[in-house]
Amino acid sequence: MSKLDEYRLLIERSRRFLETARMQMDKGFYDLAVFSLEQSLQLYLKASLLKLGADYPRTHSVRKLLELLSELAESEEVRELLSEYAVELGALEDAYITSRYIPREYALEEASRLFQAVVRMMEVVERAVGKRGQV
Repeated sequence: MSKLDEYRLLIERSRRFLETARMQMDKGFYDLAVFSLEQSLQLYLKASLLKLGADYPRTHSVRKLLELLSELAESEEVRELLSEYAVELGALEDAYITSRYIPREYALEEASRLFQAVVRMMEVVERAVGKRGQV
């Protein structure tokens, strides 16, 4: 699979996970929605690394992916996301683990806040990477 094909696949899956999170929130499935948000952001960040011409590391840490992206994109705005959304990034990483091993309930307010954070991070990354993308 070419990098362009992989990029397109990851972007489409990211979009689908984001849409799935929206549907899960509408049904009150907040734990699943938060997991879907983590998956959406993780795939989006990996696709963005591909767009910059880099291979992405085999990690599930959205924080590590965002750190790498901020360096490669040379974007202060992306770097600022790491501190602005430190709590949200931690919650998303926890959601990845707890969805498999530990029962954890989420409230609508938590899921909504994480949804807004994910969308905002994607917008900032898109601006930073869109200018420099190579795929």
